Amino acid sequence: MDKALVLLSGGMDSTTLLHHVVKGLGVGEVSALSFLYGQKHGRELEAAVWQARAAGVKAHDVVDMGFFGRLTAGGSALTDPAIAVPRMADLSGPMLNQPPTYVPNRNMILLSLAAAYAEARGIADVFYGAQRQDRYGYWDCTPEFLERINGVLGLNRGRGVRIHAPFIGMSKADELRLGAELGVDYGHTWTCYRGEARPCGECPSCVERAGAFEAAGMMDPLLAS
Repeated sequence: MDKALVLLSGGMDSTTLLHHVVKGLGVGEVSALSFLYGQKHGRELEAAVWQARAAGVKAHDVVDMGFFGRLTAGGSALTDPAIAVPRMADLSGPMLNQPPTYVPNRNMILLSLAAAYAEARGIADVFYGAQRQDRYGYWDCTPEFLERINGVLGLNRGRGVRIHAPFIGMSKADELRLGAELGVDYGHTWTCYRGEARPCGECPSCVERAGAFEAAGMMDPLLAS
């Protein structure tokens, strides 16, 4: 492929994916798309801007979707100020099946917007960072979701767009090993659901990140100082 679009949040998964598409797949012209969807802090977006520059993308557009936070009020700890971000240790049973950090229908909406952006620019391939560990609580990160959204997009009678999730069968530790080979600077990524000066170390995302670095035998640069 000569062109591709990457959904870039600034987290570990999407950052590794961006560098994989640019360096690993060798796509000639890569663009990145990030979203302000009403999340409680902008730490990830700051990292996304840094990583887009580091990867040398052709264009990096940030879409303001502040309204989405209002639409999903009451439905997610990531967008509703009244819902506290949980500790991983406090999640069990049904809460693990679909945790409070799930944002209603987020990926379908973001991917639909990305498909429109790509189609308008003659880009046939869109990448997003779904990976294996997301499946436990996020239905929009599963192989079934990927297959079905591509089925819908396949109805396009003109310049069609296909969604790719090359990490959908990989663990976060697998991603980190790949990222290390690609020279990814994880000191400029943000995973924590809380936008504090340092990662909290107890939210679901922090716990998964810590486990991935440990499994990969690597030190998290965000915790090194």
